[in-house]
Amino acid sequence: MDAFFAAVEVLVDPSLAGKPVIVGGAGPRGVVASCSYEARSYGVHSAMPSVRARRLCPEAVFVPGRYDLYQEHSRRLHAVLTSFTPLVEGISLDEAFLDVTGGRRLWGEGPAIAAAIRARVLAETGLACSVGVAPSKFLAKLASEAAKPRAGPPGSGPTAGLGVKVVAPGEELAFLHPLPVGALWGVGPATRRRLDRFGIKTVGDLAAMPLATVTGALGEAQGRHLHALAWARDGRAVEPDRAAKSVGHEETYATDHHSLAPLRDEVLRLSDAVANRLRESGVAGRTITLKVRFASFETITRSRTVPRPVDAGPAVARVAMELLEAVDPSPGVRLLGVSVSNLGPRPGEQLRLGEGDREGGEREPAVARAVDEVRRRFGDKAVGPATLLRGDGLAVKRRGDQQWGPETGTGRS
Repeated sequence: MDAFFAAVEVLVDPSLAGKPVIVGGAGPRGVVASCSYEARSYGVHSAMPSVRARRLCPEAVFVPGRYDLYQEHSRRLHAVLTSFTPLVEGISLDEAFLDVTGGRRLWGEGPAIAAAIRARVLAETGLACSVGVAPSKFLAKLASEAAKPRAGPPGSGPTAGLGVKVVAPGEELAFLHPLPVGALWGVGPATRRRLDRFGIKTVGDLAAMPLATVTGALGEAQGRHLHALAWARDGRAVEPDRAAKSVGHEETYATDHHSLAPLRDEVLRLSDAVANRLRESGVAGRTITLKVRFASFETITRSRTVPRPVDAGPAVARVAMELLEAVDPSPGVRLLGVSVSNLGPRPGEQLRLGEGDREGGEREPAVARAVDEVRRRFGDKAVGPATLLRGDGLAVKRRGDQQWGPETGTGRS
């Protein structure tokens, strides 16, 4: 999708059309989640600190992210995509791979299917998308980027893109090799610096390097992976219904926390939200991870694996709280996160006599289901841990809250 979050905001509020719209946290610790092409013309881009974005584009209109709104439009998008093929691998709310090999008799060849998808998405969602057509996922992703609109000079609108970019069989290297080496999946800043020492600027430069030199510079696994991509070798299939590897929530705070007391409340709040999402997905997990980012941006993670899968807030919080107790918050905690991994199907419930009240006993999942039912009927602030009670009700963590940083300089927005 083209500037998805910003485009949704413009769709909902047409008065934003033509303005430099930035979606994300507007506070001093906010991050840009998405921005319109009008904002991009000033050099603004996603993942940029909001403070810098405001300096680049003082007239920008900041809009807080609304995850639920984007999720609803994402569902409409995926309904369109699955009408063309059941082989849809969702990558994020606004991006997916489609294997349309089996649909050519019904829909035509790849370019025709791409054009039909663009037209249907626009008609049924009111939003624009760009499509890449290629023999592999890797090349299709790069082709979709090449099909996108481009930001014009500051104060102007975007330049229209191709909409559909086709990389036909036999044309892979001609398309790929002139691209900057940073276009390859897995080439981040650190890898780029190592490649710079060898004078590697383009994908073609990397492809021309002997494999032994590449693996010597980057390590065996990464070197072989990137060298294969540089020669357009990517045999990964489209994987519909890809299982999530972990479920987590994290939050950046407007002011650093220097003691454990407020962080304990945050662990409870985050654990409650993570457990709720686990149950919604019908899974449970055995590995609980605590993530802590300090004021210096140093980030640590601590994990523990429990014998039995858990999906109840108290069970997740107990482990996360024990991990937190070993952390020294005195340098200032900027961000806290809780996640659960090592996922599998939710185990069946069976309450055995005398075991329901023990720590981590089987009663917790049953209580969690009751909490879910109350929240479904009366809202997510109807019931929750008593320690999260505030003056305006329960401080429930919702998916998407604070995803791009706090809005203001004081307190949680």
